[in-house]
Amino acid sequence: MSQYLLYGILIYLAVINIVAFFLYGIDKWKAQHDKWRITEATLLWIAVAGGSLGALLGMKLWHHKTQHAKFKYGLPVILILQIAALVAVVYYGHLPI
Repeated sequence: MSQYLLYGILIYLAVINIVAFFLYGIDKWKAQHDKWRITEATLLWIAVAGGSLGALLGMKLWHHKTQHAKFKYGLPVILILQIAALVAVVYYGHLPI
């Protein structure tokens, strides 16, 4: 795998995790202020798109969605799968098919 491709993947993951982290904080603020909310589907899809670590950190820091099973158990499962995929990409040098 190209070194540049790996850097691109890592930059993407950093950005998507920062976005996920702040989306959880924004949704918590909106919940406290009775504002229009970010949908649960959006919060889960940002995690699936690579932002699971940021989503977990945001969930823990802001105590948001911590009692919802799909977040409490789903986000760690998503993170484990993403770590496995990243290890496979680095180890095998290409995306697993």
